[in-house]
Amino acid sequence: MTSTWWHDAVVYQIYPRSFSDSNNDGEGDLIGIRNRLAHVASLGVDAIWLSPFYQSPNRDGGYDVSDPRAIDPRFGTLLDFQQLMQRANELGLKVIVDLVPNHFSDQHDWFKAALASPPNSPARNRFHFYDGKGVHGELPPNNWESVFGGPSWTRITESDGKPGQWYLHLFDSSQPDLNWNNPEVNEDFEKTIKFWLDQGVAGFRIDVAHGLAKDEIYQDHPDPVGLTAALRLDVTDIDPEYRKQLLSDIPFFDRDGVHKIYRGWRNLIDTYPGDRFFVAEAWVYPTSRAVRYVRPDELHQIFNFDFLTIQWNAEEIRAAVDKITSEFKNVTAPPTWVLDNHDSPRVVTRLGGGAIGLAKARALAMVTQALPGNLYIYQGEELGLEDAPVLPEHRQDPIFFRTNGVQLGRDGVRVPIPWEGDAPPFGFAEFNSWLPLPAHWRELSVAAQQQDSQSTLNLYRKLLKIRKSHPALGGLAGVSWQDAPTGILRFRREPGFELVANTTDAEFKFTTAKTLLAASMPIQTTGSDVTLPPHTTIWLSE
Repeated sequence: MTSTWWHDAVVYQIYPRSFSDSNNDGEGDLIGIRNRLAHVASLGVDAIWLSPFYQSPNRDGGYDVSDPRAIDPRFGTLLDFQQLMQRANELGLKVIVDLVPNHFSDQHDWFKAALASPPNSPARNRFHFYDGKGVHGELPPNNWESVFGGPSWTRITESDGKPGQWYLHLFDSSQPDLNWNNPEVNEDFEKTIKFWLDQGVAGFRIDVAHGLAKDEIYQDHPDPVGLTAALRLDVTDIDPEYRKQLLSDIPFFDRDGVHKIYRGWRNLIDTYPGDRFFVAEAWVYPTSRAVRYVRPDELHQIFNFDFLTIQWNAEEIRAAVDKITSEFKNVTAPPTWVLDNHDSPRVVTRLGGGAIGLAKARALAMVTQALPGNLYIYQGEELGLEDAPVLPEHRQDPIFFRTNGVQLGRDGVRVPIPWEGDAPPFGFAEFNSWLPLPAHWRELSVAAQQQDSQSTLNLYRKLLKIRKSHPALGGLAGVSWQDAPTGILRFRREPGFELVANTTDAEFKFTTAKTLLAASMPIQTTGSDVTLPPHTTIWLSE
């Protein structure tokens, strides 16, 4: 395999609305990102991934795009983006951006034209418009549920004032799904890809990459509500085996038609210099199907979602690593590891919250950063942030509203990050923030953690520095498991690196002649004897 910069890169995800506010309107923006990029560079990452900053009515955090080649004024201007790119280049950071091909906003010119056009018109053929079932078309074409809750179909009123066709929206009703059987859709997205490549971006993260092709529109699903719960990373109260069963055959995700699209995109991006790449967001089951997206003539990376839901358990972690590395060994794509993102619970919260959740999260981060392949870090992960409490009156996620508050949605993971100061919004903005920051985050701010040698921030900086400098880390060479008691994870990577992780509630004592490189929590050593506290990982080197 020919190695490129992205084969073992560390990428830092920035959610622009929640990173840094430069104009005190309560929302983050491109100038704010540029002003704070030195912090990102200080971590030792290779690139940033920017979640959407495109023109949007912002019904779904910017993933409802009304013009993918224009910057929303709330985030700035094209000049602001170009200056951000220049600053990133000065700091040695590459930039990748989001691509949202499954749907447009209902405020996109195409959808407005579709509403103004008759059934079966070219304008409607860009989306999924269908006649309804029932005597008068009063029933939706099928029983599919929106991933955000509620029906995935909305009926429109035709120009004559009568109830008309239905359109498909697998997410919010403001996000009509595009019809990728229409060549005009692909032509428009190729324009978008070229536009941002010409701006110098290093690649794209493809949102809902497995969703572009839909089959069997008029076929109902046996458990549509259960299926949408299974598809949501923030829904954790579902039996894992039933989740796998539901995910094994989804009529609107992971259909074979997506691969022709990505072969065309690969041909396009390969005409640009500089090892540009695509990374797919595609949660497919069984996970062995993921490698179909990263065949040599398709995409370059696909997110491994196993670690977004994994527990702090040695046997579970080892099984996941073995499965993933085995599945990817026969393709040119590297494994891609991620612990949390803007759609999933923060890893500290997922592992129990509080001091115990933080200890487990730090230990799991050390395991993840020692594995071969890519690493993606979500903003605030390096600070050990938890999901923030958000009152109902402050919530904005459409999931909260479409489920009438039964499901809280993702606002808690999108609360702005704290930079400095003693009171909210802790330097994110001067006065207010679009989602309130908790007062106790004062101790978790960047400024506070910089002064603490044992902070999560300084741990991440140390680990990523070692990852770059140690000859065994990074890269694509696999791990060699070492014998260990139940609950203990132990592996080597050559030359001379060893990881030991204690996932139990009891101390683990062992002897080693190796040098300690890093520990997720303080440990006791007496000569060659090591006492590893509960929920702690260490790195050793010969």
